[in-house]
This record gives sequence, C-alpha cells and structure tokens, in this order.
Amino acid sequence: MTESIESAVTQLLEHNNIAYDVVTIPLTEDKKPVRNLEERLRSEGRDPTSIIRSLLFRTGSGSFALLATVGGGKADWAALRHQLAERKLTMADFDEVKQATGYVVGAVPPIALPADITVLLDETINNYEHVIIGSGVLGYALSLTSIDLKKVMSDVTVGHFTKQ
Repeated sequence: MTESIESAVTQLLEHNNIAYDVVTIPLTEDKKPVRNLEERLRSEGRDPTSIIRSLLFRTGSGSFALLATVGGGKADWAALRHQLAERKLTMADFDEVKQATGYVVGAVPPIALPADITVLLDETINNYEHVIIGSGVLGYALSLTSIDLKKVMSDVTVGHFTKQ
C-alpha cells in the first residue's frame, strides 16, 4: 500500500494532474535520514542518483536562490554567480533554510517555494526518466517523471550549473 501525505508540494502536483509515488525515507532517532537510503532505493527498483538535491544559497544582495540538481555533480559557483548576477554567494545555513523556504533540511522541494526565491534547474535532469524530490514533509519524498517535474518548473531557468 502506498502511503499518502499532504503538503504544498503534493497539492501543487495534484492541481497540475501530475502522478507521483510517495517514497518513505526512514529516519534515525534524531530525525536524520538513514544512512543506507541508497541501498533501500535500489531494493525498491529506484535509482539513488535520481534524487534532486535542493541547494539553497544566500546572495550578496540578501536574496535566496535554490539550485535543483540531480546526480553527483557539485554546484558550479562561478556559473551560479554569473546567472544570478551576484559577486558573492554562500550556502544558506541550517536555520536560514527553514526561514527562507518554509521547509526543514531534508524535505526541501524544488517546487512550491516562496515567490521571492530564485529557482535554477540544472540540465542534468535531462539524463533521468524519473526523479525523486523533497515532499515538504520530513521522512517522505516523491517520485515522478522528470518530464512532469519540468512541466511544473516551466518558469525557471534551466542551465549548466554543476560540475563533476
């Protein structure tokens, strides 16, 4: 039986008639994802490299930008600064993530975010048929097709923002 959750993310997907599966992510006692998540995803027939990481940055001008990236690449700081027209860029700290996005670290989605956050989508999403995104609820993620995710993210800039 598939679990059911409700969040701004699931509401947005349902509003757009986008199918998704709920992925349960077991948490340790201190509310951190289990270390063997990759193993668990493989056992469910899912690709652990298909997890979209939502990385939040604070710009020099005080705004926030979120990079949605999939696979094992690292953020290309120069490309991000260029795209955002910012000279200074730092990773948002733990508390800033919740304040800026409304979600806790480990559950931040690349969609259903406050309008004042600039969202960038790395083109590596094109390498995946299915992706796994934060659900907005700690302990759960959502699996959907990358095509459907790109439909919901049609208004964001897609580009090459990571490097190996």
